[in-house]
Amino acid sequence: MKSMTGYGRGEAKQYDRRFVVEIKSVNHRYNDVTVKLPRAMIMYEDAVKKVMGKRVFRGKTDVFITFETFSDDDVSITFNQPLADAYVETVKKIKERYELDQPIRLDLIAKFPDIISVEKKLDPDSGDKIWGCLETALNEALDNFVKMRETEGEALGKDIAEKLAGIKQTVEKIEKRAPFVAEDYRQRLLARLAEMNELNVDEARIITEVTIFADKACIDEEITRLYSHIEQMKSIICETQPVGRKLDFLVQEMNREVNTIGSKSNDLEITNCAVDLKSEIEKIREQIQNIE
Repeated sequence: MKSMTGYGRGEAKQYDRRFVVEIKSVNHRYNDVTVKLPRAMIMYEDAVKKVMGKRVFRGKTDVFITFETFSDDDVSITFNQPLADAYVETVKKIKERYELDQPIRLDLIAKFPDIISVEKKLDPDSGDKIWGCLETALNEALDNFVKMRETEGEALGKDIAEKLAGIKQTVEKIEKRAPFVAEDYRQRLLARLAEMNELNVDEARIITEVTIFADKACIDEEITRLYSHIEQMKSIICETQPVGRKLDFLVQEMNREVNTIGSKSNDLEITNCAVDLKSEIEKIREQIQNIE
């Protein structure tokens, strides 16, 4: 089981080129991968996403890729001669108008915008070498990223397991208390009749009333399903594949069973236990929102 939050960094140097890849992710309902590449390398975006798709299955993930080159083949320097001519002619006019005698120096012309442009461009014949270097950095970042997710997922799993143990104990309390609810109702009913001075009590009618109440208040099925959901969840948090959606479904089912118990219960002790269960289940639900 993995967390949806994580960070990983990788670096590779080959053929006078250097790549740094950083990956970070946060919670998200679906798998949303955004790749931020230098403009000259936009053609590798799909390839990066394909590699990510093999190991990342849920979360909002950002992949940042930086690229440095020390190869002459990857750099293009251009001189914009028409623009330089226009700048020089303008400077000459300024000199004549204001009768300036300073010479027009090279360093002055070079300072004008867009006279000299330096652009990183990839040699089309170096595609395999470039991808090989990028993939090495990407896989290193992915290894670190997944490792952090696994570490956090393990911690989440332990926390959920502890909460499940507490939930099971509370369900056991409800299970022990449930058989006495009908008898308590019978005693309350008899006491109420006694207060009303009903001397001629129809025992058969009392039995019928208690039977109807016991049937409406029966929570055996809900308890059985809660035990089943607890065991399923304990098993799922030990799995290695993405389990977030499974756990989310089970939490919803557990909440449904507890709500039913609370609505059926006419017993203060069981009602209090149901409130405790909802609180613990909500804590698990919050943890599950961060599980891949």
